[in-house]
Amino acid sequence: MEAVELQSLNIAVLTVSDTRVPETDKSGDTLQKGIEEAGHRAAQRTIVKDDIYQIRAVLSQWIADSDIHAVLITGGTGFTARDSTPEAVIPLLDKQIEGYGELFRSLSYEEIGTSTIQSRTVAGVANRTVIFCMPGSTGACKTAWHKIIREQLDSRHRPCNFVEMVMLRG
Repeated sequence: MEAVELQSLNIAVLTVSDTRVPETDKSGDTLQKGIEEAGHRAAQRTIVKDDIYQIRAVLSQWIADSDIHAVLITGGTGFTARDSTPEAVIPLLDKQIEGYGELFRSLSYEEIGTSTIQSRTVAGVANRTVIFCMPGSTGACKTAWHKIIREQLDSRHRPCNFVEMVMLRG
């Protein structure tokens, strides 16, 4: 079998929070570090309030930008009145990646037990941009990145990954 080279992707990070600022965004830092260690580029990074329309505004720009291959969103996936990430993201998706939420909750169960049912993690594809949403805790970001997302954004991962699809943009 022919060796496949790593294709470096441009990945944007969106932190959804009413309280975090760049200096306190440990989850965003964790994702950015993971992106760079995996050989990709943290193309853009921003923080928005937990508001459906602010989330959609930033995400829509990134979906339309042919230079952004993937988006990682941390925060706003719980059940409080202010948690609105899934409601903001799902209408923008062309296709959902159902297995992501299922797998995340299965892995998370090993770490936090039944509290994982409160993780409304979702993922999907919009305009050939792959989007992964995860809870705002640093632990959840580590689980999502290291145990799921990193491999799916690695062109060398077999039997399949999302890289070829996102590289067809533009």
